[in-house]
Amino acid sequence: MSSILESIYNGLVQTTWIEAIAVISGIVSVWYSRKENILVFPTGLLNTTIYIYLSFKGHLLGEASVNLYYTIMSLYGWYLWTRKNQTNQEFILQITNSNTKERIQQFLFFAGVYAIIYFALVYVKQSFAPEAIPWADALASASAYTAMWLMAKKKVESWFWWVLTNIASIPLYFIKGYTFTSVQFIVLLILAIAGWIEWSRKANNAKNLNQA
Repeated sequence: MSSILESIYNGLVQTTWIEAIAVISGIVSVWYSRKENILVFPTGLLNTTIYIYLSFKGHLLGEASVNLYYTIMSLYGWYLWTRKNQTNQEFILQITNSNTKERIQQFLFFAGVYAIIYFALVYVKQSFAPEAIPWADALASASAYTAMWLMAKKKVESWFWWVLTNIASIPLYFIKGYTFTSVQFIVLLILAIAGWIEWSRKANNAKNLNQA
């Protein structure tokens, strides 16, 4: 136990300023997403652009692809979240639960992305990046792809996938030496659970209001 704590301490001490900025902006972004605040996207873009660089540096190629995807989906989500009804000027996109068909589509999407990333990383590991961890990187990446897609559409289920992403990412980044980032994912895991609860409450309240 003491050796683990010592490793965490040494990792935190050796954290670079660029990783620290990425971690802080990532936590702030998730806080804003939990509050359904549009600032989730500019703060998220700062986080993802930095992590594209850090992921390549740490041979986390799946995570690098995820952060590139995050960047693109953040711009898309920013657009969707700001659209307003021309009649009453209310925001068009609202927090909702997925139906059964949508949940099946989400799991199929996750499975497809996981398979693509996993087999790509197996090839890359053999040819270019022996330090890659295909199954873990693919799990964190595929769940994050799914989560970001659903977050842009304000689906409650996005938080389930964020929880899975954070659980997979905590040991993955710790092993790669990004201790501060690993600690970030512990914080993000807590925020994701809180976000799941809050978005579920909002979706249920809106549903009850519509049925009244």
